[in-house]
Order: sequence, then structure tokens, then C-alpha cells
Amino acid sequence: MEAVTSALSQLDPSRREGGVVLENVSWDTYEGLLRALGDDHPSLRLTYLEGRLEIMTTSYRHERIKKLIARLLEIWALERNMRFDGYGGATFKKKEAARGLEPDECYVLREVGDLPTEPDIAIEVVETHGTVDKMAVYAGLGVREVWVWEANQLKIHMLQGGRYVISEASALLPTLDVVELAEFVRQGEQDQTATVRRYWELIRERG
Repeated sequence: MEAVTSALSQLDPSRREGGVVLENVSWDTYEGLLRALGDDHPSLRLTYLEGRLEIMTTSYRHERIKKLIARLLEIWALERNMRFDGYGGATFKKKEAARGLEPDECYVLREVGDLPTEPDIAIEVVETHGTVDKMAVYAGLGVREVWVWEANQLKIHMLQGGRYVISEASALLPTLDVVELAEFVRQGEQDQTATVRRYWELIRERG
């Protein structure tokens, strides 16, 4: 844990994107760090893959974009009266797969009882690439779709045969116009509230 504590002290508190990677971190150490941080680490993302632990900070812009995507998706689902349970940046982990992480946002589209073992849809906003392969973590957790926002583009990654392939549409939300959603995300960087309202009015008009 001393190495982890030292790594945390190296992170830039100014909320710019950045991170550190630790090697040969045991599962017990990873779980101990999660317990120590508790639920109050919204600006940190911990990604664990077979002994490698990456700790990343997120920027204000990163947080703003991921929240905008979430708001647009939630309005779309609400207007269609569908199950769309959000778990935000909750930690998902599997000891047997030696994998764990926190999505930027995530959703479950099915009944799961108390807590899901993995989300159906995870959202990742990428401004700075880490060195730990998050897609390999998601695949090991069994997340069916990972939506990646990068360079002002939204790409849907669908899990097929244990690996992800890029798709133009979501299999879980087949009637969602992904191109249109991405355009509203781009517009929303200037005025999030007005953009969400315009999107809401548009999908309500369509019925």
C-alpha cells in the first residue's frame, strides 16, 4: 500500500487528465485501496488488469461531456418508457478474471436484483489514453457494449466472441440514432442545459 499511497501523491490535483501505473499489484491491495477510498473518489478512475493498476485523474471537460451523454441518453430512454438503470461510476470487478474498473457512466437494461455484476452499457470519455487496456478489462467483465467518446466522435464497441468490434448502431438500443446523439453532444459543450432541452423536445415531437 505504500507504493500506492506514493503514486496517489504524484497525481496532479488541478483536475487535468493524468495518471500513474503500478506493476505487480495484488488483488488484495487493489481491494484495500478501493475500501480506503470508499465511494468518494469521483475524480479518480482505477483500472486493474492482471496485476497492473492504473490510477487516472479526470478533467472538468471530461466530467462535463460524460454527464451530457448521460443526460441525453436518460431522456431518450425515459421517453420510451424503458428500463434504464444508471450506476454512474460504480466499481465493477471480478477476482477470478483479475479485472476491475469504474466506467464514466454505465447502465443496466434488465432486472438484476440488488446489484449487477456488470453493466450492459458502459460509457468512456477519452481525452488521454492510459497504458492499461480498458477494453480488455471490459471484455473480461462481460460488458456487452462500451460507448467511447473520443475526438468528438462516438463509437459503439460490441462484445462478440470475447472481443469488441465497432458497430454503427447499438444492439441494445437499436432505435437510437447514434449519429444524431453525437451531434447533440458536440453542440452541448457550449450550453448543456439548452442542448438537453432541444433534444428532449425533438424526441417528444417524434413520439
